[in-house]
Amino acid sequence: MTVAQMWEARAVDGRAGELSSWVREFVLPALRGSAGLVRTELFAAPGDRVLLITWWQDADPVPVADPPAGLLARPVHRWGFTSEHVE
Repeated sequence: MTVAQMWEARAVDGRAGELSSWVREFVLPALRGSAGLVRTELFAAPGDRVLLITWWQDADPVPVADPPAGLLARPVHRWGFTSEHVE
C-alpha cells in the first residue's frame, strides 16, 4: 500500500525562503534512507506557505519535525492519504 504524507507550514511574512531552506537543510536529510520512502517533493505557495509531500510504500511515514517557532505564522498542518488509483 502507498501512502502520502503532507506537511504544510505558513512562514512569518517574508520568511518563506528561510522556511524552505530549513526543510532542505534539516528535514530532507533526516528523511533520506528511511525504509519505505519512495519520493519527496517540496513546494512553495502564495502566502508564504511551504508544502512537503512524502510517498511511502509498505511503511509507516516518518514524522516531519516542526520548524523553529520563529519561522512560523501558525502551527504546522499535517495530513495523511492512502493511494486509491494511479494511471
